[in-house]
Amino acid sequence: MTQAETNRVLILVLSACNFVIGIGAFVIVGILQPLGADLERSPAQAGQLMTVYAVGYAILSPILVSVTGQIGRRRILAISFGIFTLAAVLSALAPNYLTLSVARVVAAAGAGIFTPIAAAVAATLSPEAQRARVLAAVFFGLTLAQVVGVPAGSWIAYTFGWRWALWLVAGLGVPCIWLIWTRVPAGLRFQPVSMADLGDVLCQGRMMLAIMFTGTFLGAIYVLYTYISPLLSQTMGYGGNGITLILIVFGLGAVGGNIMGGFLADKLGWHKTLTVLCVAQMLIMPMFSLLPVATGMVVLLAFLWSLCGWSFMAGQQLRLINLAGPRAPVVLALNAAAIYIGAALGSGLGGLIIARFGIEATGLAAGLVSLGALIHLTLSARLSPRPATGS
Repeated sequence: MTQAETNRVLILVLSACNFVIGIGAFVIVGILQPLGADLERSPAQAGQLMTVYAVGYAILSPILVSVTGQIGRRRILAISFGIFTLAAVLSALAPNYLTLSVARVVAAAGAGIFTPIAAAVAATLSPEAQRARVLAAVFFGLTLAQVVGVPAGSWIAYTFGWRWALWLVAGLGVPCIWLIWTRVPAGLRFQPVSMADLGDVLCQGRMMLAIMFTGTFLGAIYVLYTYISPLLSQTMGYGGNGITLILIVFGLGAVGGNIMGGFLADKLGWHKTLTVLCVAQMLIMPMFSLLPVATGMVVLLAFLWSLCGWSFMAGQQLRLINLAGPRAPVVLALNAAAIYIGAALGSGLGGLIIARFGIEATGLAAGLVSLGALIHLTLSARLSPRPATGS
């Protein structure tokens, strides 16, 4: 097998693993109603499981990536995915909300190691001119989870119970561990990173400002996305089938966005790409505050919202890799942490909006937060440090 073929297999395996991680991370969105009913929690309270996962990921990911920097990449990828799979089992068996919350933190630890290291490995092995598209391919699994995994988990939860949706994650995780161990090349090592590298990056205010744009962009999305199931239930009268349909449409938009984002970032550059996407989110998400509308309009809004939202990651990661140089694994871990900081803050803000103004206000609030993301992008682009060229 040639090196190019080996790299293609590696990217496919990493994308498949991210698919399972995507289901495990986001399936909560599609099972809020049955989970909350079983554990005697309101939709807003059940939605805070996303916040728990997000906070755990944000805190643990950069630390664990740094302290495992000396371990071979195949070994740490397999170990981290094993932790994630074990957490899915614990989640499915959780007798109460507290135990489920702890299991979500364990899942966040495993995912928080795997995803940024996978991105760093793929980017390092790829020609510079193709990195955005390669990163998009690795993260294609996360977007595919939106198409297949999350809607499937939602259907399973409404049909058989929410615990079976988490057993699905555990069942898919086991073969992924085998794939990592048999398909990721042994002895795959890069310049190691350490806690000192993490501390150095954390002290670079301009770099952190660039990283945290991820949090503001995605935080706006999660103000609305975390509560999309109860919003559709209350405003459109949708049950399990209607909610699953919209989640499938959202997932299709995510696939299109993943492909479009890599293409745009390679052709237009990260700055123009991210600016257009901020403006698009500002215009689309407030439309959800106008529900109820015709089902066709909801389908269109969900598709466009997801298309623009999931076009974001390739451009932002390309931007950060160019800035980070050899510290890319640490910066990507912090970027992954920023994803979940954004998810936590967005979910928390959405809960506050619901309590104060009602669930219908989440779309308008999300649009306003997107305006803040555009301001953040403009400021961070002007203050970005020069690209790193050494350690």
